[in-house]
Amino acid sequence: MEILDDHNEGESTDTSVKPGTIRMILADSQAIYRVGIRKVFALEDDIRVVAQADSLENLRAAIERYPTDIVLLEGSMLAGTANAIPELLRLAPDMKLIVQAVATDENHTVELYRRGVRGIVSRSISPDLLVRCVRRIAAGETWIDNQSVNWVIDAYRAQAAALVSPRSQPRLSPKEMSIITCITQGKRNKEIAFQLGTTEQVIKNYLRKIYDKLGVSDRLELALYCLHNKIIQTDADEVTVAQKVVGT
Repeated sequence: MEILDDHNEGESTDTSVKPGTIRMILADSQAIYRVGIRKVFALEDDIRVVAQADSLENLRAAIERYPTDIVLLEGSMLAGTANAIPELLRLAPDMKLIVQAVATDENHTVELYRRGVRGIVSRSISPDLLVRCVRRIAAGETWIDNQSVNWVIDAYRAQAAALVSPRSQPRLSPKEMSIITCITQGKRNKEIAFQLGTTEQVIKNYLRKIYDKLGVSDRLELALYCLHNKIIQTDADEVTVAQKVVGT
């Protein structure tokens, strides 16, 4: 594993990272690709590459050693490792994963999002779009294109239809219902906090509780679950709501 900082090995990098900076680990088997991507982010004042790894083993070590907000992960490194994503997220629950893939299909795309990936991008993505993707995901959004939205919705419908006994509806407080409504309207945590007269951190804490109560993992699944189970009432269809939630 190569550590990218100007300090002695073993010294924390936190002192050199300004508050609010997005801390990133690059995980890619190709050194030349890591070098190119690092140069892209070196031009951005609010993004700092704290480490890079050329294998899943080294990525785990980097996550344990350096606090990180985003991991940009080469998709082929996940081949044959079905539980790799949940294992990485257990090491750092607040960390967000972006997978770079050469090509994606419906089953693979849906499975990645179900396991907790927050964005899937092409290996040929433009630098400007990649930087935008990282900032949006760091802010708590999901990066997903329209085709993938439809795939996820279809998979969720099939899963819901296959349930023999639906999950019992948990009790949700008025504030939790207000937050869910805001989510389905496409509002970000900052906007929700302003509307409800609280802080973004409070909204994040509420969302974690809501996810646990409903057995969902992110904003998109939360919206689809609430629409399917009629927890909220809206005239918008699933595709429209999903597009609002992910900001497409």
